[in-house]
Amino acid sequence: MSCSRLSTALLLAAAGLLVGSGFSEAEQDFASTLPTVSTERAITCDDLYNVQQLSCDSGVISVQAALYGRADSKTCSEGWSPQQLSNTNCAQQGTTSVLKERCDGKRVCQINTNVLRTSDPCYGIYKYLDTIYTCIAEKRSVTCEGSVLNLQCDKGKVLYIHSADYGRHDQTTCSYQRPAGQVQNVQCSRASNIVAQSCNGRNSCTVSASNSVFGDPCVGTYKYLEVAYICYCLGKPLVPDSCWNFEIRVSDEIASVCLKHHQFHACPESRSSNNMSCSRLSTALLLAAAGLLVGSGFSEAEQDFASTLPTVSTERAITCDDLYNVQQLSCDSGVISVQAALYGRADSKTCSEGWSPQQLSNTNCAQQGTTSVLKERCDGKRVCQINTNVLRTSDPCYGIYKYLDTIYTCIAEKRSVTCEGSVLNLQCDKGKVLYIHSADYGRHDQTTCSYQRPAGQVQNVQCSRASNIVAQSCNGRNSCTVSASNSVFGDPCVGTYKYLEVAYICYCPQLPAKN
Repeated sequence: MSCSRLSTALLLAAAGLLVGSGFSEAEQDFASTLPTVSTERAITCDDLYNVQQLSCDSGVISVQAALYGRADSKTCSEGWSPQQLSNTNCAQQGTTSVLKERCDGKRVCQINTNVLRTSDPCYGIYKYLDTIYTCIAEKRSVTCEGSVLNLQCDKGKVLYIHSADYGRHDQTTCSYQRPAGQVQNVQCSRASNIVAQSCNGRNSCTVSASNSVFGDPCVGTYKYLEVAYICYCLGKPLVPDSCWNFEIRVSDEIASVCLKHHQFHACPESRSSNNMSCSRLSTALLLAAAGLLVGSGFSEAEQDFASTLPTVSTERAITCDDLYNVQQLSCDSGVISVQAALYGRADSKTCSEGWSPQQLSNTNCAQQGTTSVLKERCDGKRVCQINTNVLRTSDPCYGIYKYLDTIYTCIAEKRSVTCEGSVLNLQCDKGKVLYIHSADYGRHDQTTCSYQRPAGQVQNVQCSRASNIVAQSCNGRNSCTVSASNSVFGDPCVGTYKYLEVAYICYCPQLPAKN
């Protein structure tokens, strides 16, 4: 076992905090598997006003062990008599649990020792709070009220939920076309262990972000579910789970896929003669397994292309149809690339609560063009919010209650900004070609391309013209030049000095690149 996997457990054992802290041997083993950024220790002498701060510059807090009491006669001993330091086997029960409940999943956490002084484990002894915590590399997922949280790990890894909060903490998240009164209360919060109970130890998991699951912490406020989690490697086989194995074919690649209730359980293993790696096939195969590529308008060539993208992660968002419900797609790392989307109904279970069997009966219902709408609105962005109203232009199955089901990848991308009057130059390494996520000609701030420009020329920051001209000129080429000018893109805001902003990737094609 590598040093990195042992470090957390060894440090905790060395500190003497795992012993007698209530951590089982299995929990110590688990601690050793976490993707730890760093391990920290904080000691705070007991006082009416003293505050212990735990913080992570990178990652989030995961409390490993905590002691409120006394384990030696030297720590926090200044000014106290030997008698007040004599009991070195003093520990308040439940301290670790209190710290974990308050701090796990946060980047910064402050605790006053008053919250632990509920009883006295050793009367007359001067105590302190000694906490060991790790900073864990984590992922975050935000799901708007009325949608379904979908968490998925790679093959061989399972979920561990750091924290889950249902409520609202700002006025921007899940706010698209919402009345001001529904996003005004930012002191709305309900921490919950429901997600942990449902998802911990599983390779994939779904939970409805709704009042019926979490209760309503603030009536009248439109809420969202925010979850911090990791995927970690098990030292033993995955938690047993029934599934159906079958083979699917994508571009002459055959793979065995384990599928349960349309939830992905494992990265398929390629059995092709050219031994293409699993990571290159996973996106297209998982999409095909979900049944979302079928009928989505994706050609076989586009499915091939999806498999070559440098994917950071693959995500799924499901939103029940409603006049005000919002689906949020977001990438902590990289930008959104929508792979497939369904507005309609593909099964009788998704978003079924409160609806009659007749309203769920048509499971072959799909609005044409949904993927195109999502791609146009979201590709190349880090965060994208979509109200299902924009898809309700026609009714693919009258009388059937529908939902929006989107699968998207977070793609590692580059960005290039070219000022008006200059020429955009994009160049990939040998053997790679360009793919343009998004291109926008206009102005979104007052600082970019502003050097020695009159204030009036950089004042309009609501100037934008999305364009597919760059994609048409550059996609599939090793290098490309495009003029950032009104003659190419038109003028979206006369009198404003503009710039061309392009998000793109360089990827390895399966066929020789165009020159």
